[in-house]
Amino acid sequence: MTAPRPLELLAPAKNAAFGCEAIKHGADAVYIGGPAFGARYGAGSSVAEIQQLCDYAHSYHAKVFVALNTILHDSELEAARQLAWQLYDAGADALIIQDMGLLELDLPPIQLHASTQTDIRHPEKARFLADVGFSQIVLARELSLAEIRAIAARTDVALEYFVHGALCVAFSGQCYISHAHTGRSANRGECSQACRLPYSLVDDKGRTISENQHLLSMKDNNQSDNLLALIEAGVTSFKIEGRLKDLAYVKNITAHYRTLLDAIIDSHPQYHRAASGRSTFSFTPQPEKTFNRGYTDYFAGGRQDDIGAFDSPAFVGTVVGEVTEIGAGWITIRSSETFHNGDGLCFHDAAGEVQGMRVNRVDGQRLHLAQMPADLSLGTTLFRNRDQAFERALEKDSAQRLIAVQIDFTETPSAFTLTLRDEDGICASAHLNRDACPDIVGAQNPAAARSKLEEQLQKLGGTSFCATGLTLNLKEDWFFPVSSLNALRRQAVEALQAERLARHPRPLRRAASAEPAIYPQQELTYLGNVFNAKARAFYEKHGVRLIDEAYETGAEKGLVSLMITKHCLRHSFNLCPKEVKYLKPDPMTLINGKEKLILKFDCQACEMHVIGRMKKGVTLNLGIAPSTAGCG
Repeated sequence: MTAPRPLELLAPAKNAAFGCEAIKHGADAVYIGGPAFGARYGAGSSVAEIQQLCDYAHSYHAKVFVALNTILHDSELEAARQLAWQLYDAGADALIIQDMGLLELDLPPIQLHASTQTDIRHPEKARFLADVGFSQIVLARELSLAEIRAIAARTDVALEYFVHGALCVAFSGQCYISHAHTGRSANRGECSQACRLPYSLVDDKGRTISENQHLLSMKDNNQSDNLLALIEAGVTSFKIEGRLKDLAYVKNITAHYRTLLDAIIDSHPQYHRAASGRSTFSFTPQPEKTFNRGYTDYFAGGRQDDIGAFDSPAFVGTVVGEVTEIGAGWITIRSSETFHNGDGLCFHDAAGEVQGMRVNRVDGQRLHLAQMPADLSLGTTLFRNRDQAFERALEKDSAQRLIAVQIDFTETPSAFTLTLRDEDGICASAHLNRDACPDIVGAQNPAAARSKLEEQLQKLGGTSFCATGLTLNLKEDWFFPVSSLNALRRQAVEALQAERLARHPRPLRRAASAEPAIYPQQELTYLGNVFNAKARAFYEKHGVRLIDEAYETGAEKGLVSLMITKHCLRHSFNLCPKEVKYLKPDPMTLINGKEKLILKFDCQACEMHVIGRMKKGVTLNLGIAPSTAGCG
């Protein structure tokens, strides 16, 4: 009989406190950035903080993955190696990496995960990464279910897939616009987010197709309806984006996917949770309540329309009604919703820009505003992008995660033994010696004494455990002092917690193939992101003959693809040559102020290339990469 397959819910941790809350709200693993070398600027944590997070996570047999996923300059390799050892000693369960130069270093025996920035789109790449020692690989967000199935059929490593959060429009690791324009490299954690800027789109004849829209800005990823299909395709780790998001987002979205995955697991015995304990929540998870740009399931089911957030990259929220009256500092709104002091509302003005306002006081359908927008008019549709009551609920202690334990209380000639056996089969015991407690006497009221004994032994409040069964093996009914039972129970709980930590199943590093695996390509352009000599040596060892330098070296590349994306503006504006036969895939131009980017269309691969060159005077900061946390 095949053992049940674990399904891992993987949540973001901006810091240790956020990570602990993610675990409490149902995450089986969290990913976090260390003090350097992660691919999200401004969200790093110290090694000491990561150790605290590991201690908490491991008590639930949940895991902590640390992002070490920037590309590294030669001068940074030793610091990265030392950091890897520090993270291993702190208890980290895996490192998420992009730079293959790290595999040429003396790394600790820690599990390795291939970052999404390694651009895993094909079975051959996935197989290669498995062969060189990666245990888990983060698939490209653009993959369809069919493409995931094809990869799963060719490899036995765990497949990780982003199921929620912001979408990079480019294939991860294949975007250089930020570095070309500002010197801030996305591959080194400092993306300037040029994709969220407004652009005008002009065709090859100079005609304007679209003006001042956010044409490279995607809606947010939401795979809620595809979870079972993803599982059946081979995904085992379900990743939530959000390294820089607030705590309300982490709680809400983690709880949402925990609820969905639990429902699948409960009805499909071939799957089980990847960590211990079950989470319950004091709120109803609602993904639409926290930051999003609208939702899409992107390319999971193949190319589709309406994946872009062209109007605005801001969080607009949900429609709540329309303005029916406007007074001095107040409005009346036609709505079926209930409003609260502190709610945030917004609307689109005549120019299409999002304008926000805050509710000071609610009087039924009359809302008194902190400041009245000048261009608000009757009939305007309003959205709510901050539900104050929902946010307040998430500010409180909003979840509990408990590990099921069976309790056995047994009498022997010299002692009473309390044994706790948890849902993972781990046991711990504490003993109450008869000689040490002369107040244990035969019960005068056996029924009352037994009831009190059962009540005290099952009092596990304030711990991470809950009693699911109690067995008493007593020769007669005894009266026990409550203080003795409380002390015995505390000792048993502490012993079980210690035993669980000691037996945390820290994953082992996957062994690389005995013979060096051959890389799927014999040549690497700048798209290979080879930034140091160790990475060059790695690829040479694995059969690559020609290796170009990374774009970040500053070497002159001329006009090149600064972004490669599956998002296609020809398709977005019904100008796809595959659908309209007389059209040709002629170049187009994106314009933002004085900035111009050429769009070329590879219809065979169904990809759009954003072409440009490096600005004069752009240089890269080659100091140690900033305190960051990776997108994975």
